[in-house]
Amino acid sequence: MTQAPPTTVEHLDRGPLTRDELAAVIARDIPPGSYVNLGIGQPTLVADHLSAQAAVVLHTENGMLGMGPAARGEDIDPDLTNAGKIAVTELPGAAYFHHADSFAMMRGGHLDVCVLGALQVSQHGDLANWHTGEPGAIPAVGGAMDLAIGAKNVFVMMDLFTKDGAAKLVPSCSYPLTGLRCVSRVYTEYAVIDIDRTAGMPRVRETFGITLADLAAKLPVSLR
Repeated sequence: MTQAPPTTVEHLDRGPLTRDELAAVIARDIPPGSYVNLGIGQPTLVADHLSAQAAVVLHTENGMLGMGPAARGEDIDPDLTNAGKIAVTELPGAAYFHHADSFAMMRGGHLDVCVLGALQVSQHGDLANWHTGEPGAIPAVGGAMDLAIGAKNVFVMMDLFTKDGAAKLVPSCSYPLTGLRCVSRVYTEYAVIDIDRTAGMPRVRETFGITLADLAAKLPVSLR
């Protein structure tokens, strides 16, 4: 017997989520014991919401395993930062290594999850997050291409709409691509959306402060 698809959970009593609230949702969804890379920008907030019981090991592309939450006050060590130059803490058992070894971990399929920011994600899971293509714009690819193709699961944390109101979940990306059909799931302030890389019809797992019907009316892609 064919099972019915899971029902979307609509949280109409909360939302849209703040970035910290969204980071907590992502932290909740990371499987215990995973090796995880958090991209520059919004994704670094996830580190502050991982519980010790989850035993998640955070990897940074500048050469560290066992990164802890952001450092504050007297815990700040100017020599201990993540790839985004944010001061961080280290957890017991933390290890340091050469930048090249860090990228070998990323490219070699050793990361269970990476969380990246995005400019656009297509309905098939294409990712654009390093350049708008506009003259004079500063490109910032970093290790995103390596993470996009190397991690077993690519989670995207982004605002669902630009400041001008344009959707960032699109039929096809208009910005230069970082990776093809690489995104597993998209986390936004309005919804958590699974990406079907084959069918190209994203499935909404949860909404925050908006119904599925209203969300679908705002996006240029078909949802289920």
